[in-house]
Amino acid sequence: MPVVLFMLFGAIQIAAVYMARATALAAAQEAVTAERMFQAEDGSGKTRAEAFIKTAGDWLTPKQILVTETPDQVTCVVSGTALSVIPGWNITVTQSAAGPVERFTPDP
Repeated sequence: MPVVLFMLFGAIQIAAVYMARATALAAAQEAVTAERMFQAEDGSGKTRAEAFIKTAGDWLTPKQILVTETPDQVTCVVSGTALSVIPGWNITVTQSAAGPVERFTPDP
């Protein structure tokens, strides 16, 4: 019986880590989408990632949302701790997304 319970909780923990990774990746993609828009406000990407994580539920406890922007590229890295069903087992999840910055170029 203990082996069956350990396997059951292990399977649930693996699913929770998968959901945390999916949440972190989707939040990073949301941040990049918001931040790369033409004339986007500063901080709009981080705000959108935080809102997405809040809406997604308790799968991920964010530790850091880092959005960096260069003239050509926007990158977002989301890291945090996955929901743990096994006491004392904290798994850190990190996902990132990147995309080009939108620009207006007049026709020649």
